[in-house]
Amino acid sequence: MNRYPLAEHDPDLRAASGRRFADITYEAAISGELTDADLRIHAETLRKQAEIAESAGNPQMAANMRRAAELTAVPDEELLKMYDLLRPERATYAQLIALAERLEGVYAAAETGRFVREAAQVYRERGLLRQEA
Repeated sequence: MNRYPLAEHDPDLRAASGRRFADITYEAAISGELTDADLRIHAETLRKQAEIAESAGNPQMAANMRRAAELTAVPDEELLKMYDLLRPERATYAQLIALAERLEGVYAAAETGRFVREAAQVYRERGLLRQEA
């Protein structure tokens, strides 16, 4: 069953605000009805995208979509700090493990936490961690 693109096949698709995707129109934007949350993707939409990717034989894309769905719960400011920590030589191994634990514990982002743990190990092996003072 072809469910892609979702916007054409899922009438219940919603933005992060809860507004139906079909109600996010040019006219609504021009009239000032839309909010920032109306323009953000909903976690459920990303999970549906993951299902489509998985069924199409693209497990890497599916995993990316599931992690993205988890990250919709993380406030933007904190997400940017996390992103900065994941850049080479910006964090120690302990800081990356603490980040993984925060993702898992505070945001229930288990897949993303595992991904950060894996990154911490790869950074350790490749000498990409910040050296402790």
